[in-house]
Amino acid sequence: MAHQLGEPEFISAQGVQLYSPSWCYNPTGTWSMMSKRGNTLYISGLRGICPETSELVPIVPTEMHGVASRESPAYPRVLKIFQNMQMIVEAAGSSLGDCLRLVVYTTDMNQYRPLVNEAQSEIWGDVPFPPRSIVEVSRLNQDDIVEVESTFAVPV
Repeated sequence: MAHQLGEPEFISAQGVQLYSPSWCYNPTGTWSMMSKRGNTLYISGLRGICPETSELVPIVPTEMHGVASRESPAYPRVLKIFQNMQMIVEAAGSSLGDCLRLVVYTTDMNQYRPLVNEAQSEIWGDVPFPPRSIVEVSRLNQDDIVEVESTFAVPV
């Protein structure tokens, strides 16, 4: 089922529209899921949270080391970030090809960057990738492993 962005929760005097759609997971703090002004959509840091439960996709530890990215126990969580992003962008009437920029935050560059690369490739396919920065940080909300902010061009 395709989702619709719906009406904004708030519109500022300068035309900034704030959204936190009910079909997406609930923000875990005092922020909106996204803002839109003109034809630009700014999506807050997305994490691997299931929209149906608002819970992080579990990482089931295994004894395997050096496994391929898609076999990593953390891969489903990282993939869910990009699936959520695609769902939001399509609800806004746009597509992944209209991405202006990604900023990725991770708690372990060596361990999780390959998963981010693999998940992004799986979702984006063979189209050119948008500009992206990736930054290692000491900690993320709820001790998560990866968070991705994004900016998209969308219809006015």
